[in-house]
Amino acid sequence: MAKRKRALITGITGQDGSYLTEFLLAKDYEVYGLVRRSSSFNTDRIDHLYQDPHESDVKLRLVYGDLNDASSLNQIIKTLKPDEIYNLAAQSHVRVSFDIPEYTAEIVGLGATRILEAIRDSGVMSKYYQASSSEMFGNSAPPQNERTPFYPRSPYAAAKVYAYWMAVNYREAYDIFACNGILFNHESPRRGETFVTRKITMALARIKHGVQKDLFLGNLESKRDWGFAGDYVEAMWLMLQQDKPDDYVIATGQTYSVKDFLIEAFGYVGLDWEKYVKIDQRYFRPTEVDCLLGDSRKAKKILHWEPKTDFKQLVRMMVDADMACVEKQIYGTKGRR
Repeated sequence: MAKRKRALITGITGQDGSYLTEFLLAKDYEVYGLVRRSSSFNTDRIDHLYQDPHESDVKLRLVYGDLNDASSLNQIIKTLKPDEIYNLAAQSHVRVSFDIPEYTAEIVGLGATRILEAIRDSGVMSKYYQASSSEMFGNSAPPQNERTPFYPRSPYAAAKVYAYWMAVNYREAYDIFACNGILFNHESPRRGETFVTRKITMALARIKHGVQKDLFLGNLESKRDWGFAGDYVEAMWLMLQQDKPDDYVIATGQTYSVKDFLIEAFGYVGLDWEKYVKIDQRYFRPTEVDCLLGDSRKAKKILHWEPKTDFKQLVRMMVDADMACVEKQIYGTKGRR
């Protein structure tokens, strides 16, 4: 019987972490998720995957650690000896990164460095995936691909650029199998409610059911290349299955504005978004990123990866999920009567 592959995921309780965990478990991986010690549970996105650690043949386990603590990372990697490490953990909210730039840099930038150094120091031949971001391109003209220069416009993006180059450096200096996945915006019903897409769909559901009056947003003209997170985790995995490590842009190749998202979402349930949306200057960034549009031809050619979910499907999936969520909150577990 072949030995089961072992993966370590940082950020397992986040949107991407939950979808990646589902994906890897379906491929019969043994998955370990890094979680920070807390007095409250934050495992909602993976609760449906929970397995009692006292049972036999458990394929999902959580381990305590922190990207701010090199000793815990070193110990975990030396003990588990994972075949693959997916570094998805981050302070990932771009607007918030302007308010807490030092913490953002510490976790996003130095956190990645601590993992890479733990791999090098331990001698464990783990393949490493670094969650890079389209925000690194910032003001560079679209479309953006692997050869597009970085022009970060936020502390978050600057920290991601640092982590990107550290992955490249450890790959070239120490022959570590390290890949950067430069993922453009990817959304889902599991997206955090402070991110603009989920903020829109949750507010829309609440407005439709009469429990919210207005939706306050910032720049409606920002354009993004939006895909489905469930599609994108497959690309992460494919990068680590190649013979040689490399860096890849993952995107749909189409861009839509926040206003386009509003039109599609509100129109889907028969409402006029202009009657409910109000602009709040607090949600504007000090430096804006106007347009992100990914060119993922390299991923298509080498990884044979393409997105399966288009913009309209994504928006409607998120609206449907939040409508059901709000109905459950209002009417209870039986849903709408």
